[in-house]
Amino acid sequence: MAAPRLPAFDFARLPGVTSEHLQLQEAIRAFVEGEIQPNADAWDEAGAFPRELYRKAGEVGLLGLGWPAEYGGTPADHVARMLSSIELARGGIGGVTAGLGSHTIMLWPVIAGAPEPVRREVVPAILSGERIGALAITEPSGGSDVARLTTRALRVAGGWTLSGSKMFITSGMRADWLLVAARTGGPGAGGVSLFLVDGAAPGLTRTPLRKIGWWASDTAALYFDEVFVPDERLVGEVDRGFSLVMRSRYFW
Repeated sequence: MAAPRLPAFDFARLPGVTSEHLQLQEAIRAFVEGEIQPNADAWDEAGAFPRELYRKAGEVGLLGLGWPAEYGGTPADHVARMLSSIELARGGIGGVTAGLGSHTIMLWPVIAGAPEPVRREVVPAILSGERIGALAITEPSGGSDVARLTTRALRVAGGWTLSGSKMFITSGMRADWLLVAARTGGPGAGGVSLFLVDGAAPGLTRTPLRKIGWWASDTAALYFDEVFVPDERLVGEVDRGFSLVMRSRYFW
């Protein structure tokens, strides 16, 4: 059964809403009604939604909403993001919204701190839906407290090796790129660095997690057994990753 529609409301009456906002809203509404609502129950029961949905979301500009145009983003202000959030809520399945939006908490540090060739490789592919990105911070012992994380990155020839584990990572099973926070220095926020890890990297294993909600969201535990990360995949400066994470600003 399709999720019930929210009561009709004339968004054009809201301050700051333009015809461009309404056109974007209609495009996202058509996407939700055509692709998400009819499949919501089946995807929740299956515990997943098709990977192809990322590409379709990218085609309507949803994944690129508010991101720089030079990387394939779609110009957007707070009104556009608000309207897109309202339309996604009409789908009635929070797990899909969480999965499609996992890049919104990992891409800003990449844009702000990764070398330009890496940005050109990664960001457009994620915003188009051809690839999937995820942020890996939360750990079994310290939750999402970045300053207390224990996953360790050790310096080796040509890069770093990561050892440790992450928990409750949205899009963790299917992500092509994982932005991983690891300790490179002493205790506290000052000793944390960010690394862009390839989803196919040797030494990385993933386990799907069962949940009491958001069933359709791909959520995983990740394990890093001396996973090698080349120097150019260090995002930002060594021991300065905490500030990059705190500056993340793109959300639906």
